[in-house]
Amino acid sequence: MQTVEVIGAAQQMNTSDMTVGQVISERTVQQIPLNGRHFLDLGVLIPGSVTAPQSGFLTAPLQGLGAASFDTAGNREDTVNFMINGINLNDMSQNQITFQPSIATVSEFKVDNSSLSAEYGRNSGAVVNVATRSGTNEFHGEAFDYIRNNDVDARNYFNPHPVPMSTFKRNNPGVDVGGPVILPHLYNGRDKTFFFLSYEGLLQSQGLTINSGVPTTAQRATASDPIIQKLLTLIPEANDSTGTRFLGSASSPVTVEQYTGDLLDNIGKNDQIHLYYAWQQDKRNEPTLPGETIPNFGDHRTAHRQIGTIVETHEFSSNVVNEARLGFNRIAISFDPNFVANPTSYGINNGISANIGLPQIIVSSIGLDFGGPAGEPQGRFDTTFVLSDNVNWLKGKNTFNFGGEFRRFVNDNFNQDTSLFIFNTTNSFLADQAIQFKVTPQDVVSRIFENSLGAYGQDIYRINSRLSLQFGLRFDWDGTPTEGQNRFVGFNAATDQLQRVGTTGFSSIYNQNYSFNPRAGIIWDITGAGMTVLRAGFTMQNDEPVTNLVSGMSSNPPFATPVLFTSNAQTPSVSFADAFTAASGLPTLAPTTVARNFSDDYVESYNVNLQQQLPWGLVSQLSYVGSHGVHLRLALNQNQPINGVSPFAALSPQSLYDPSKGLGNITEYNSIGSSHYNALWATLTKSFANGLDFNTSYTWSKSMDLNSLSTQGIILQNSYDPANNYGLSDFDVRNRWVFSSVYAVPFGHNLLTKGWQISAIAQLQSGNPFTVETTSSLNGTFGTVRPDLLGAVTPERVRLSSGAIQYLPQSLCYTPTAGCLFSSNGLHFGDMSRNSIIGPGFEDVDFSLQKDTTLRGHYTFEIRADAFNVLNHPNLGQPLATMSIGKGTITAGSFGQIVNTRFPVGDVGSSRQLQLAGRIIF
Repeated sequence: MQTVEVIGAAQQMNTSDMTVGQVISERTVQQIPLNGRHFLDLGVLIPGSVTAPQSGFLTAPLQGLGAASFDTAGNREDTVNFMINGINLNDMSQNQITFQPSIATVSEFKVDNSSLSAEYGRNSGAVVNVATRSGTNEFHGEAFDYIRNNDVDARNYFNPHPVPMSTFKRNNPGVDVGGPVILPHLYNGRDKTFFFLSYEGLLQSQGLTINSGVPTTAQRATASDPIIQKLLTLIPEANDSTGTRFLGSASSPVTVEQYTGDLLDNIGKNDQIHLYYAWQQDKRNEPTLPGETIPNFGDHRTAHRQIGTIVETHEFSSNVVNEARLGFNRIAISFDPNFVANPTSYGINNGISANIGLPQIIVSSIGLDFGGPAGEPQGRFDTTFVLSDNVNWLKGKNTFNFGGEFRRFVNDNFNQDTSLFIFNTTNSFLADQAIQFKVTPQDVVSRIFENSLGAYGQDIYRINSRLSLQFGLRFDWDGTPTEGQNRFVGFNAATDQLQRVGTTGFSSIYNQNYSFNPRAGIIWDITGAGMTVLRAGFTMQNDEPVTNLVSGMSSNPPFATPVLFTSNAQTPSVSFADAFTAASGLPTLAPTTVARNFSDDYVESYNVNLQQQLPWGLVSQLSYVGSHGVHLRLALNQNQPINGVSPFAALSPQSLYDPSKGLGNITEYNSIGSSHYNALWATLTKSFANGLDFNTSYTWSKSMDLNSLSTQGIILQNSYDPANNYGLSDFDVRNRWVFSSVYAVPFGHNLLTKGWQISAIAQLQSGNPFTVETTSSLNGTFGTVRPDLLGAVTPERVRLSSGAIQYLPQSLCYTPTAGCLFSSNGLHFGDMSRNSIIGPGFEDVDFSLQKDTTLRGHYTFEIRADAFNVLNHPNLGQPLATMSIGKGTITAGSFGQIVNTRFPVGDVGSSRQLQLAGRIIF
């Protein structure tokens, strides 16, 4: 029967369509050295992709699981459309990948990241399509184990002698088998029915390197408050040479199991059906998420994930093929604090009397973060159902594609809250004077439904043998989310009231949720011989809003009462002993709402690229790629104070819920964000021949936006002037080079010298930008007001005796003085731009050496040694960049210091790590 897409051979010259993307072949997927064996790390091999910044919301790697997304082509990390066998693999609560299938089950990894086909909608970013392995007419299988141990690794840069080296032990076994389905005397599936089964596990014991500021011995002695004295017993003593920092590690065990089944059946000469199912469970401890800096805190997480796909391909004729797909993906996950306690036993009055944990406590000046985590315990149970159909029709000079897709997403949530306290300095912590307190004391539940529908039509018209035009149009309707028990409550600014969605005048959260997105492109084979191809394309894509956008509306009165206290002139602080009581008497109700005119965003994407076939199987490509994002999601403080006075002092007496209740911050999600991306991509690729293939690319790019969504919630300095936030994107990287290769060494004919293979990945990129902020609460939101910049900033790289790196000079002042760089009294908005300083770059070389030995029969034994970050280059994280403002003073503390690597031990680029693997193949 006709095959629409051939799996396994990566096409180099593209003379068929305008899409800019890349296929990574099965050979590369299976053989390239990947730290942690996460297939999503293959994304960094694609032109336009970057190694993620340290602060990524979805791109920062999780222990044992890797990242949940990646940054490419100037798109936000939550805009990538993940698909497996054509079925959506995104968890729509925040649009991350539901889970990463085992590398052993992946046949092909394809990324399209500009000028997308009209077939693809739902997201404005890259399309990642994973094709899974199926069986063949021959029985094949393998059993393997990947082993790692810190005894052969290098120390993390921030884990110096004589501090014990952080533990890292990993065992990653697996087995898979595939072939024809044969039931003796019952069924012979050769040439017809094939199966593929796999199992992969992960057992990991890891200690994450800790380097945190803590109170000094002298400071501890000044604490007289009994609550503070109890909390100090939870904070380890300083053990560095300066007596100001704690160096150590935090335990982070991980257990993962994944099972996969695949069945392919050629029903007849015109029909084929493909079934795939995968199930994964993981249990892991995240001691440093979200943000904790000392041992015994963070959270532990338990998750179950599933994906199922059914694809039926029918050939109506030699030129008409239909592909029908049905599938689902599902995740059930819970987050629970590691440190469980009843806050009342410590004398803390935060509105919580359950045994769920202590508040999350942040001491800004020294970067200390412990307790909590705030917003936990929590969990969700999400299911996405997908039904789609696509037709490919070849008629004369036309290649028509048309079809549609229906998706239904069900999102069940539950939340409790340990609360959050923020202290400006160590002294304010010891004096029990918090400048911010936040809590939602009630349990919050929601059941959210979201339906979506897409339809498209496209034609590639071949004018002549050299020139083709591509036109398409896609319609997407993203249904407005609804809550099963009508528990969404929003703030109506026109009436100054809380209003339940579904009532008169508030029939739905928002209504601007459909779009028509055109596609247009040209493909010109200049010579007619497929040697030189010029392509150009323009597309518009939109993003289906995530349900995290609206889930906060279920935590408003009457179902819950979110409280947020922020320091002000009248009440500069609250204490642990009276926080909830004091805050409840102040205007601190902090509802979350969505703008009534909220609309789906859209991104205009455009490119021009030239491909050239070169000798020796080489292909070069030079591309200009750009995009412009419009109506991007952005959070505003709708009640930002003006000269200390909030526009909405209290709810109206006519409000159905909490009439006359004093109002604090009002978080409003709006669609007024924008972005721009311009880039030059240059690639050189060698197709597999004589045992060698490679791919190398250089990217020059500049990405700018109002908000990159790396940090959730309100990040604007001034909600009345969002344009003031326009600057470099959090993931902006000016220069990046990447190289990857697999090479079967051709020498040797005896058992010892033949069967050798080497493979490598090398990455080199400039740094990501970051923002200097202050602890001012001028705008009602901690950590968003920027200082004045009084001179040019030249980053330093001074190694301190504490082990930290002084990256920014501690040239801080309350009022402008000679020689000062950063000035702020916290009483006005600073003139320093967002993301105006560039952090450390990223350099990493991963190398693999492999030996295959043929045994008797059809067995092969493979032994493999991997070296990650083989040069042991310390890839530094971003510096602590928050200025702590006191009464007429600035506390330098740990300002400007780098205290960790970009990613923890065990993930890409942290320190040199060695891995040994053995594999039996039959």
